[in-house]
Amino acid sequence: MSELRRNPLSGQWVVVAPERAARPDDFVAAPHAGGVDPADCPFCPGNETMTPPEVARTGDGESETPGWRVRVVPNLYPIVEGPPAPMAARGVRFHDATRATGAHEVVVISPDHDRTLADLTGVELEELFGAVAARVAHHLDAGHGYVQVLVNHGREAGASIEHPHLQLVAVDVPPPVVADEATRIAAGRECPVCRGVQEDADTGSPFVVTDGSAPAWCPWWSGVPFELLLAPRRHQPRFDQAGGDLGEVARSLGRALGLLRHRLGDVPYNAVVHTAPTPSAHFHWHVHVWPRLSVLAGFEQGTGILVNQVPPEQAAEGLRGAGTRS
Repeated sequence: MSELRRNPLSGQWVVVAPERAARPDDFVAAPHAGGVDPADCPFCPGNETMTPPEVARTGDGESETPGWRVRVVPNLYPIVEGPPAPMAARGVRFHDATRATGAHEVVVISPDHDRTLADLTGVELEELFGAVAARVAHHLDAGHGYVQVLVNHGREAGASIEHPHLQLVAVDVPPPVVADEATRIAAGRECPVCRGVQEDADTGSPFVVTDGSAPAWCPWWSGVPFELLLAPRRHQPRFDQAGGDLGEVARSLGRALGLLRHRLGDVPYNAVVHTAPTPSAHFHWHVHVWPRLSVLAGFEQGTGILVNQVPPEQAAEGLRGAGTRS
């Protein structure tokens, strides 16, 4: 029987409707066709001049040469660009607009054209997240109001280049989704992320996928099949100030994505980091992963209520089982 569940972070309602689902294996991704030749890939070593000049790297070598392990470059087609601009005070207008300023960067996660986040070692993931956190801090220090860290994995999830990479988008105002999360967390009697860590992500919970100091779980209010939420057990507001927990979450993310791939194949997904939009003791930074396994139809678009055909407890069981297979 379908069940209506409420997401305590967004306030969004979700219908978990297992009767609408086919077999879980129907979500398994088909094998990908051959991709771009690495010789023509702008993110592969030796092709550094095919991108805008790099702004950061880890590893050896001079700028614009091979030897890097993680490489950060400006996005060639940025969503926003330019130094922070003050928001002009004005009345409400029907056609309301202001100049969109900020920064948009690409973080190439590895020199290897085919290595995804699920393939990186724990040490590599920790180095990658450290490099990302440094760039987030850089943009906040430059005066931008918020930095969105995101992953578009697979063309269906919005990736335009095959070589695995992350993106950073610095904007001048906190985005509404994150601002709403912050407001709800601050207004509640308890942090919903802490509550999720304590209940949904504890050993023995039907929703837990991986536990430890930075667990991953399929939240009770999952809006899409095999949705994942990850967070450090310690309540911390800022991703870029997470210290040792940063590496723990990075490793947990790599393990969870590996289980997702083992269970369903190389499915497209979006992953985002949500961090405190302003200094706040209430916010608990976390990572959302949304596999792109279903399509938003008229009901979802018209009502704002997501329909999830795979109950999160069933999805979590399938992911945990993927870790026990040879």
